[in-house]
Amino acid sequence: MLERMRAYSLDDVHATRKRKDSWWTVFLVDPVACRLTLLVANHTSVTPNGLTRFSLILGMCSAICFASGRLAAGALLFYVSFMVDCMDGKIARLKGTGTAFGLWLDYVGDRIRVVCCAAGLASGQYVATGDVSYILLGAGVAVLDLFRYVNAPQMKRVREVVKENRLGRLAPVESVVTVGPPRPGETPVAAGHTVHAGHAGHAGHAVHAGHAGHVRPVEVITLREPLRAAGFENRGEGRAGRQGPRKGRRPKLPRRFGRLLARHRVRTHLISGIEFHAAVFVVAPLIGTVALVPLAVAAGVLLLLNEVVLIYRMWLFARVVPVVPLVEKAPRVSV
Repeated sequence: MLERMRAYSLDDVHATRKRKDSWWTVFLVDPVACRLTLLVANHTSVTPNGLTRFSLILGMCSAICFASGRLAAGALLFYVSFMVDCMDGKIARLKGTGTAFGLWLDYVGDRIRVVCCAAGLASGQYVATGDVSYILLGAGVAVLDLFRYVNAPQMKRVREVVKENRLGRLAPVESVVTVGPPRPGETPVAAGHTVHAGHAGHAGHAVHAGHAGHVRPVEVITLREPLRAAGFENRGEGRAGRQGPRKGRRPKLPRRFGRLLARHRVRTHLISGIEFHAAVFVVAPLIGTVALVPLAVAAGVLLLLNEVVLIYRMWLFARVVPVVPLVEKAPRVSV
């Protein structure tokens, strides 16, 4: 049994890493987490959900340390808790043992850990100093974290809707032949006749009426029209048509910096929820109480700026293609 479990290599674990991740995770967590994942995968039968629960327990211990004023111990426990949280996903992808419930548990566990640690840090410092600014600090950290992780799935949903709208605008629609008395603007059709739908400049669609009825005209959408309406040219019209709306060339330095980050699997936005947590719950407590408020405020401002940039980019992405008007549902057949 034990020999059968020792089947994974470090390369196998590396293959489970995300294609792009935060710089904190890539440089300061994954080098340790990957090796621990290899040990856990080869020598234990721990499940991803078990690691998630263990990560949550460590997070609660971190919050207790913060509340009792032991900042360094709380910071180290928070770091280990996050590292174990990174391991559960690697184990799930490595062994194929991930579950839908595990995704929910991981997401909710992260939120519980952050809120509890923020409350512990704020209450511990307020009891020690009587400074109400620490209460505001804890509340601000909790609100920013919740906003970040509520906003992210909504932005993803918007992008998916826009992509669906693009595909919907590319789909050709034929005229509909229905049975029953014609409505105003509809063309009566005799039984057995063939009707060509379409308009000038576009090939018609042959529609055969098996019995008497009428044609409900529906606009035929061609490939070129929605692409132009969306700001995209036809794919056969040069390089700009393949890459979307024409844009100016980016300066060389940002492009080189972006390629450097991609080579190391680092995301282009350098401040995210992970770096925010690291600044507030790891770096600042290790430095001491003097750094708690300044570092938390600075990290919070940078996180908000990052969210504003992401929202602006989402707005630019969403305004390219307007929402597809709802097509009238299938007509009722009157006999």
